[in-house]
Amino acid sequence: MKVELTRTFRFEAAHLLPNVPEGHKCRRLHGHSFAVDVTARGEVDEGVGWFVDYADLDAAFAPIRRSLDHYYLNDIEGLENPTSEVLAAWIWERLELSVPGLWRITVHETCTTACAYYGPGDLPGREV
Repeated sequence: MKVELTRTFRFEAAHLLPNVPEGHKCRRLHGHSFAVDVTARGEVDEGVGWFVDYADLDAAFAPIRRSLDHYYLNDIEGLENPTSEVLAAWIWERLELSVPGLWRITVHETCTTACAYYGPGDLPGREV
C-alpha cells in the first residue's frame, strides 16, 4: 500500500527580501510565524503498519528548527535572500538524506500563502 504522509513544524523568524524593489513591503524587516510541511511518499511496512515513524521526522527536522526558530534568516548561510522558495529548497537539502521518500516541502509564511518545493528537477507527477 502506497501512502503520502505529512508532518507540520512551526517556527518564528524575521527576514527581509533584499532583492525586491525599493519601497516593497517585504524589503523592510518583518517576521512570520512559519509553518513547514514535510511530506514523504512510499510503501507501508506491513510489519509495523506505517511508512515512516513521525518521531523520525521530528528528529530529522529538530536541528533545522533550532537553526531557524527566533533567528534573522538573512544571517543564515544560504538564506541571504530568504524567500519561501529559497527556504523550501534549503530545508529540502537538509532533509533529503534523512527522510525516506521525501516528496514535498511546503513553506507557509502566512495563513493564506504557501510555496511547495518538490526537489531539484522533479515534478509532482513523478513515480514513488
